Amino acid sequence: MTFKTPIVAAVSALALWAGAAVAKETVTYATQLEPPHLDPTAGAAQAIDSVVYLNIFEGLTRFTPDGEVVPLLAKDWTISDDGLTYTFTLREGVTFHDGSAMDAEDVKFSLDRARGADSTNAQKALFADIAEVTVTDPQTVVITLSAPNGSLLFNLAWGDAVIVAPETVETLKTAPVGTGPYRFNEWVQGDRVDLVRNPNYWGEMPALTGATIKFISDPTAAFAAMMAEDIDAFDNFPAPENVVQFEADPRFQVIVGSTEGETILSTNNAQAPFDNPKVRAAIAHAIDRSALIDGAMFGYGTPIGTHFAPHNPAYVDLTDQSAYDPEAARALLAEAGLPDGFETTLHLPPPAYARRGGEIVAAQLAAVGITAEIINVEWAQWLETVFKGKTYGLSIVSHTEPMDIGIYARPDYYFQYDNPDLQGLMTRLNATTDPEARREILQQAQRIIAEDHVNGYLFQLAKLGIAKAGLRGVWANAPTAAIEIGALSWAE
Repeated sequence: MTFKTPIVAAVSALALWAGAAVAKETVTYATQLEPPHLDPTAGAAQAIDSVVYLNIFEGLTRFTPDGEVVPLLAKDWTISDDGLTYTFTLREGVTFHDGSAMDAEDVKFSLDRARGADSTNAQKALFADIAEVTVTDPQTVVITLSAPNGSLLFNLAWGDAVIVAPETVETLKTAPVGTGPYRFNEWVQGDRVDLVRNPNYWGEMPALTGATIKFISDPTAAFAAMMAEDIDAFDNFPAPENVVQFEADPRFQVIVGSTEGETILSTNNAQAPFDNPKVRAAIAHAIDRSALIDGAMFGYGTPIGTHFAPHNPAYVDLTDQSAYDPEAARALLAEAGLPDGFETTLHLPPPAYARRGGEIVAAQLAAVGITAEIINVEWAQWLETVFKGKTYGLSIVSHTEPMDIGIYARPDYYFQYDNPDLQGLMTRLNATTDPEARREILQQAQRIIAEDHVNGYLFQLAKLGIAKAGLRGVWANAPTAAIEIGALSWAE
């Protein structure tokens, strides 16, 4: 009996030590949006990539945290002089999480599936110029293009272009199997996804043995969980009003960067009265972007006048074309035959930028005679009614896909903008490899959509990252949606 207390004390000490050790080998990383499923090749929601990109799934190329495109499953490649043939040499010894080998046949299957007639890939247009994918040997795959495409390596870095196996493709949405440094372990819907380190990973073994990605949609709950240290980090923290408290607390680090997220007032260009350019221009001049950024984002965000990231070297500042001018907005409505304004709908998905920003935008539109009925929707409903169904008038959403101005060349895209000149320009861009020539084309495209006021261009979404002070490797910027667990480690 005399040994009871020392043994308990020793066990307790051991438990505390073990708990501390586990805490240094794993991470609990929160994000606001839960994905509808876990297959990045069959869904538009960027929340999917936040969980699986570079963790579970990998592509031939990848984006680095600063937006550079570098080799991943392809260790190198050659490009023919005419720009039509890309020959990729794959890394050796790569296996999927189920133990099967990843080879050129899987690359062919993945790309053929993405571009096939029955493809459900949300970015199928990325693969439109691929004429044929052929296998030379298990480590060599050749992509033949129908026309030169200077964006091919960039396109292959998207989450929509990751490599999957035909044997597991039918269950990717709920049980994803990839080649990445982490394997899928469990998805507790409404709460979290658990990942465990892949012991057979082909590349450098990551520092952390596992990760939990938590879904916390409510900004107040996000603040409480972070302050209580129930979570180790929060990606795109949804309560910017609380950032100052984290900045003053030595337990945390605040990491402010930029994203690819052009936050726009999406406009249904095929629906009256939005098919009238004067009405779209009126909407643009009705919005006070500075007041919107201050009111909804507490000052975090950069006003934009076109669908392009200000940090991109090809960006053109066209905010003057959308300058806040309510008198001009009223005059444009009158010229469009709507002197008394009109009524429409404003569909708002869950993120704070949309819900908070929507209230402000609706009030600004009302001031010039446009009555926008606010309809709050969950992401699944937004994808079904707005993105797929196109049954909306206005919506607020942040387009976080990298350099995605090409969506304006797709008349069937959800804002239904049909401009042959812009479409021709994007065709030229795909066929152009010279960097300066591409820059000029991109700038011309920005001007076209700004002059047409295709959408209301609001602001570039800032990336507000909150993490415990000892966590290393957190991405400052977001060239794509990603929480790269393999880049994380804890300070000694």
